[in-house]
Parts: sequence; structure tokens; C-alpha cells
Amino acid sequence: MKRESKISGLHNLRLGEWHKLVYVHNNSHGVTCVNGSECVISLKKAGGVSGGETDFSIILPPGLEYQTGHFLSINSGETMLNVCENSRVSVVCPGFIGVSSTIEAMRPISAGILTVSDKGARGERDDTAGPALMDLVLAIGCVVEKCHIVPDDIEIISEKLKEWSDNHCLHLIITAGGTGLSPRDVTPEALIGISDRTAFGFGEIMRAHAMRYTSRGFLSRSLAVTRGKTLIIAFPGSERGVRQCFEAIAPALRHGVEILNGWDSECGGH
Repeated sequence: MKRESKISGLHNLRLGEWHKLVYVHNNSHGVTCVNGSECVISLKKAGGVSGGETDFSIILPPGLEYQTGHFLSINSGETMLNVCENSRVSVVCPGFIGVSSTIEAMRPISAGILTVSDKGARGERDDTAGPALMDLVLAIGCVVEKCHIVPDDIEIISEKLKEWSDNHCLHLIITAGGTGLSPRDVTPEALIGISDRTAFGFGEIMRAHAMRYTSRGFLSRSLAVTRGKTLIIAFPGSERGVRQCFEAIAPALRHGVEILNGWDSECGGH
């Protein structure tokens, strides 16, 4: 695949008009829209725009290769599309698409979100960290395949992590909760106990970033490990902490998964 591919054109097939800039999004019913109008968006290669069954087409350069299930990251993830059957797309992250916008085709990352909370597992507290993570990982091309809440029990946490990494072969697992100094906070110990290696930089950058928001940020014991080809990262349990930590690691998170799985030679800047 070519590097630094750029969108060649944006064509309204129904009206026969070309556009330089459009805004893609989903309406309140979850229907795909372009500039506020419901429509079906398809992908076409330059030189092949002669009509079709869809309302709107994004014209791609000949060198950009993609498959059903891949994500299309436009302008470094500001807008994200998912490739469906017959080269149609759905909107994952809304945003602007313009002629000559940079575009990258990314294979999907299978992910799992594990919330660690005694009260959450007993149904005594609503989990807001897990749903926040489900939204956040979409922006790097993740498909959340597993989501579960477990108590602060090292054996239960460990077994769930081993199941998801070994049996379901998830590429990325993020835990939320159990990273503090309380005697019940055992998530880091669970990760270390089932890991092959520790990726020290994740915890370091998350704590450094958290210090921008609170002087207590260094108290977190967040960390990341690998088990086989699965990257496992422990986040704090609050929604605010989850968002701050994800903000810190998001720029390099996908690249870390790609390196671990041997995809890095085929991805990045296409």
C-alpha cells in the first residue's frame, strides 16, 4: 500500500455534484448522513465513478487497499469509517472529509474491556468507566468483542485475562479499576502474575499525564503487560481517570498493538 494516500474526490451520485468538503455523521436514529441528509456512502477508486446504487461516493486513490471490516482513518483519526460489505461504509467517529484529506486503511483490533469493582460486580454501582472505554477505543480502530465486570479478586481477574488472551486471542485488553493502594486493589498483581513481559512506558506516561490534573496522580499503580500477542493495560476505575489515561497513550497505542502482532510493516500513513 502507498504511504500518505489522499482522497481524490467526493461525489453526490444522486445529484451529480462534486464536493470539496463534507461532514459525515449518524443521526439520532443511527442512520448515516452527509451534511445532514440521510444517505448511503460507498467507496470507489479514482477513474471508476460512473454511477451506482448508493447516494454518495468517496473517491480513493488506486494505491489504497482495504477489506470488509477494515477501518478508514481520515486526517489521523479525526474522522473514522468502517468498511462494510460491497464497499459501503458506516460512520464510527463523525467529522469532516475533504478532497486531499489523508486516509489510512487499518485492520480491526479485537478488544476486551474488563471492569474490576466489588460494588460493580454486585450491581451496587453503575459502571461508567467500561462504557467510556468502549467509545474511546473505537477511535483507534478497535472492535470490542468482550466486556465484563469482575470483583477485586486476583484469581478471578487472572482467569478472565487468561481466557480472553489465550482462548479468544484478543489483541488488546484494558482493565478499569483496582490500581490504587487499598488492600483490595490487586489488578496490577493479577496482570504481572499472568504476563510474559512488562511494558513499563505505559504506566510511566499515564502517571505523568495524570499529574497535570491532580497532585495525587503518582499514587496510581497503572501498568501494561503482554501475554502472547495480547497487550493488557490496567487503567484506574473512574471515568475521569480512564479518559485521562487514554488521552496519554492514544497516540502510540495502536502502533504498540501492531508491533506486538507483527503488523507494523503493513500499517501507518497509507
